[in-house]
Amino acid sequence: MKNSLLVAAGLSVMLTASASALANTCPSGTSSTIGGFTVPDRSRASQDACQMAVDVFQFMAPQLGLALAGGNATLGAGSTLGGLGHFSVGLRANVFNGDLPQIGSFPTPGTNGRTQRVLPSKGQVLGLPTADAAIGLFGGLPFGLTNVGGVDVLLSAAYIPSFGDSTSDVKVTPDQNLQVGYGVRVGLLSESIVVPGVSVTYIKRDLPKTSLSGKSTNLDVNITNAKVETSAWRITASKSFLLFGVVVGGGQDKYKEGASIQATSRGTAAGTQVSDVVQLAQDLTRTNIFADLSLNLPLFKIVGEVGNSTGSSGSVITYNTFQTGPADKSRTYGSVGIRIGI
Repeated sequence: MKNSLLVAAGLSVMLTASASALANTCPSGTSSTIGGFTVPDRSRASQDACQMAVDVFQFMAPQLGLALAGGNATLGAGSTLGGLGHFSVGLRANVFNGDLPQIGSFPTPGTNGRTQRVLPSKGQVLGLPTADAAIGLFGGLPFGLTNVGGVDVLLSAAYIPSFGDSTSDVKVTPDQNLQVGYGVRVGLLSESIVVPGVSVTYIKRDLPKTSLSGKSTNLDVNITNAKVETSAWRITASKSFLLFGVVVGGGQDKYKEGASIQATSRGTAAGTQVSDVVQLAQDLTRTNIFADLSLNLPLFKIVGEVGNSTGSSGSVITYNTFQTGPADKSRTYGSVGIRIGI
């Protein structure tokens, strides 16, 4: 189970690309007639393998962003901390039932251009562990029974595991395993006994540049220089009721991804074929809503979150389709974590 989750996390980290139509990024190449036989050039003979690899990228894009961004920027919190001297630190895991392409079961690529298929995929628990911190910077200005304009600095860190070796079906190699993110929270209303907390947050979280190789009997996928950058804004409202606390909120996620991809096909009439290197650089936008429920214990909070990520800034169009559904379908996620602070 542990290895399965590591593979899923690795593929989530790497197999990401566009919200726009990337179905035509693999060169189509040409064919020539020699001695009465049709002979494809290298680009045409490898286009089918290349297209399957590109479609895997597009299929994983919304899932990768969701695993990293989650919902609330600070789990269980919807108000600023109250200025200098106040801080909070938390650990969380963002998880959801994702869809993972089964590269090992992909069909043997053709050698005369791309062929449209339904590619195998299966449900798989995906997610990433993250840590976050909030540091009070300014308590805000008094306004009746509350304060307005409070400011907190936000920090986050995501851990990306290395996995596999030269003999493994999947190998994941990040440049570094830990990546730090940053952001800010501005209080519209500071929470008090009678007033709910209302705030706006912006946070930027990135994944380290990573390389991945995935192979099967007939198809190899090689991804290098993959970089995923996310930014998210949220508006939240919170209220604490002694033992319990509630936060509701929503906002928008933006994912920016880039990578170089190359595919190799084997076991075909044309022999081993290596595709051109395809450069991918795309953006995706999703809508995110969530609700947190916290148990307020004397020294810390235990927090659970449920949310939904949906939509995109354009159709996520794959040339091939996948057994488990489209790339940009709505996804419900959950988070659980612990938080301490003063």
